[in-house]
Order: sequence, then C-alpha cells, then structure tokens
Amino acid sequence: MACSATAQIIQPLSINSARSVDNSGACTKILSPSSFLGSTPRINKKLFAVNKSISSLARRPTIVFAVSSDVVKEKKLKSNSSLSNLLITKEEGLELYEDMYLGRAFEDMCAQMYYRGKMFGFVHLYNGQEAVSTGFIKLLKKEDCVVSTYRDHVHSLSKGVPAREVMSELFGKTTGCCRGQGGSMHMFSKEHNVLGGFAFIGEGIPVATGAAFTSKYKREVFKEDCDEVTLAFFGDGTCNNGQFFECLNMAALWKLPIVFVVENNLWAIGMSHVRATSDPQIWKKGPAFGMPGVHVDGMDVLKVREVAKEAIGRARRGEGPTLVECETYRFRGHSLADPDELRDPAEKAHYATRDPITALKKYIAENKLASEAELKAIDKKIDELVEDAVEFADRSPVPARNQLLENVFADPRGFGIGPDGKYRCEDPKFTEGTAQV
Repeated sequence: MACSATAQIIQPLSINSARSVDNSGACTKILSPSSFLGSTPRINKKLFAVNKSISSLARRPTIVFAVSSDVVKEKKLKSNSSLSNLLITKEEGLELYEDMYLGRAFEDMCAQMYYRGKMFGFVHLYNGQEAVSTGFIKLLKKEDCVVSTYRDHVHSLSKGVPAREVMSELFGKTTGCCRGQGGSMHMFSKEHNVLGGFAFIGEGIPVATGAAFTSKYKREVFKEDCDEVTLAFFGDGTCNNGQFFECLNMAALWKLPIVFVVENNLWAIGMSHVRATSDPQIWKKGPAFGMPGVHVDGMDVLKVREVAKEAIGRARRGEGPTLVECETYRFRGHSLADPDELRDPAEKAHYATRDPITALKKYIAENKLASEAELKAIDKKIDELVEDAVEFADRSPVPARNQLLENVFADPRGFGIGPDGKYRCEDPKFTEGTAQV
C-alpha cells in the first residue's frame, strides 16, 4: 500500500530494511497528521528507544559498492575479512608492498627520531593504516591532487614526495618540502600536488572541494583537456563537522571530480567512534546527498584498491563524487605524546593480527607473485632509503632567521627585513625613524 507524504509522517528507514511496515503492509505512522504547525502531535515513544544490545558490528549489515553513476549494488558483509582474491600482476603486487613497507618503516623511524629529540611538537603516525593510502594514491596520476590531515607523512610519500624532503620537514630543515616551515602536520608539495596536511580536523575538505571545482572549471569553462581527480582524506572524528556536510552537498550538486576518503580508525583521539555519532555507518551519509556511499575493509589493500578504482574512475569520467569509508586501525596512540591507555588491549591485539602489510605479503607468497628473496630485497632497499633520509635531514641546515617572515607578507622586504636579509629593527636608523622603507 502506498503512503501519502501529505497525509502522514513516515517512520525513518531502519538499518536492516528498506521500509518499515506494519502487519498489514501499510507504512507505520509516527505522528498523527495535524491541521496546522502549532498542534501537538502524539508521539510513539517506542520508536525513539535505542536498543543498546546492538553491537557496532551488527550495525554494519551491508557494504554498498558504487558500480556506476546510476547503479548501487549491495553486498552482504561477511564475517571473515581475509584478502579478497583479486587479480593483480607481479609488478602491481610489488609496487603495493614497497609503498606500504615504506610507509611503515618511515613512521617507525619517525618514532625513534622523535624520542631522540630530533623532532618537535606533535607527531601523528600512520602505522596500521597503510592499505588506505597505498590503495588509493598509487592509482593516481601526477596531476591529481591529495589533501591530507595532521597524519600526513605517508600520504605524501605515496604521492611521490621524496623521503628526504619529508624527513627534513619533520626535522625543521630548509631542505624539507616546506623549507622547514610546515613540520609534521603541514606537508605540502606543489610539484607533487599534495595540497597540504591540516592540523584542524575538517579544514582540508573545503580545500579539496575547491581543487576539484578548479578541475571541473578548467574542463567545462576553459575547454581544457583536464580529467584531474582530487582525494580528500580525513578521519571518523571529522564526520560530525559542518565542513564535511557542506562540501558533500556542493560536490554532489556540481558533480565535482572528488573522492571523500574516510579513514575510520574507530577512535577520535580517546573518543570511541560509536560513542560520538548517532549513526556510526559513515558511508550512509553519501546517498543522503545523492552520491554513492561505500564501506570497505581498510585493512585489506586489495579491497581498498578495488573500490578506489571505481570511485576514481567515476570522478575522472565526470560522473561525480563518491564517499568511501575505510574501516582501519592505528597501531600507535593518537600521537607520540599519547600513552594510548584508553583503548582495550584485546582490541589492539585483535587488529594487530590483521596487519595489512603481513596480509599482503602472505597473499603475494600464496599466489606465487614474488619470492621471499624479492620481498626481502625490497625491505633492504627501503630500510636504506629511510636511513639515508635521516642522515640527509640531520646534516641539512636549519632555516635562517630572515626566513621567519617568508610567506607571511606579500613583500617581506617592506615589512621588517632589509635588502641585506637582516631585520630592519636591527638598523639604528629604524628606531630613529630615519630608515628607508
């Protein structure tokens, strides 16, 4: 029986069904129809009760895969999460493994350097989440853009920023990708189209949306041959912020070539994701704005890669944005200053058994894509690369004092720094009021 939207207010869709119905097949009423807005409705309070026995896993009954701009295919979420049996070539498998191992080895070295006093401020490591960065970014072209968060080292490495430049930036040296002015949370590389790491959650999403708008504008207004795609990375804690919803709306409205990648590591610092949001299924927010929503096992690089191919392909074909929720887990605390005492040790132990690098290595071996010797050769190559990055950063010069006002004023020489590179305030004529400006 069809329901009239003007006659009654319908019960919200339940998680496990497409429509809530009573025994007769008619739609269930929540509120009695009123003749005017000021009337007092009769509320069925049972419909607002929360079943606290529902676990977070039970609240994720389906995965939604975007297969085209018009079709959304539902697949049941299986209890086992072993690597999917996807066809990849030997070259692809080794590329994925090398990039993931680079991310892990680099971050492990960052921890050592931080505790030795070589790095300052907050340093947020990416250990455990490598499948997300590798699965998405290794499918991009150089012209495509990446916008990251404060956990941005590995995104930069995956996009091609040299390890020397990333490590030097962490050391605060002039040879860093931001000349030592960005630090851990603000990686940027114009050459590699890494449009920044952002310390405040959510602030990178509008930047990514703007980059995607630029690509669309170049193609449709300037008639350029432009199929650039932008990836916006952010965490589960960001998905209750206003920028997230505003940008989903704009991206869907204008069919922007962007993929919103949620790295849901289940914890926003010390706040459990299921305690912080009314519906922990983030992917469902995509269809609410008219774009496909996807939930994928973020500990499985092959599954991530499968979803990323379709989402990036849709954006490149001009079919609009996709929201992808990658359920992953970080193996360290929120930052290196976090003792990580709030998470259940059993939970951490469970996810440690699902290490994405170990899983990929096992997949490569079982499918005879490469030998153990070949993988060990990659390990040795990357270990040497990371050691070289540390040595390079350590011997690089610190920024000169006259670099402080760079990128602050349009004309730094007119605001405190003289032609000789020295501060104008150090000139005796400056305090006398006779200095030439």
